[in-house]
Amino acid sequence: MAGRDPYDIHMLEPGVVSLCRGRGGVLQGTIEGKPYEEIAVHRAFPFLYTTKYISLRDPKGEEIGIVRDMEQLDDESCEELAQELQYRYFLPKVTRVNKVKPKNDLWVWDLETNKGPTRLLMRNLHEHMQFPSENRIVLTDMSGRRCEIPDWKALDSHSRKQLSDIV
Repeated sequence: MAGRDPYDIHMLEPGVVSLCRGRGGVLQGTIEGKPYEEIAVHRAFPFLYTTKYISLRDPKGEEIGIVRDMEQLDDESCEELAQELQYRYFLPKVTRVNKVKPKNDLWVWDLETNKGPTRLLMRNLHEHMQFPSENRIVLTDMSGRRCEIPDWKALDSHSRKQLSDIV
């Protein structure tokens, strides 16, 4: 995008974006008539908008443009973009909170997720918990592993009880 101010936000119209998989499973496509053999994707607001404001970048990391809402894309492009975002932002969903307890100077979270059981270790709860919306919680442990509780009020009563003193 030569000649464009690098600080301008370039919103892409849905009809000018066509995404597919290339050899080896690399995301590629044509954007505004220009072919790209490799496209990287980034959420501009990863915790707030999971399907909106998706930055498409070339292999050097330079932004090609932003897709306002991926659901406005054609079916194949939307499907490929969703798959690429899933690879990039692996975020298991918590299905049950078995126990949250302090141990020494750590908080230990024993959780069940849609990807199996997991244990998170945190030093300061408030530094490791984000609330992108009223009932959604994103947890990040000391190693950088993350998972989310899409709606803590929709969890079973045992899980809600474990969270009641924390949330």
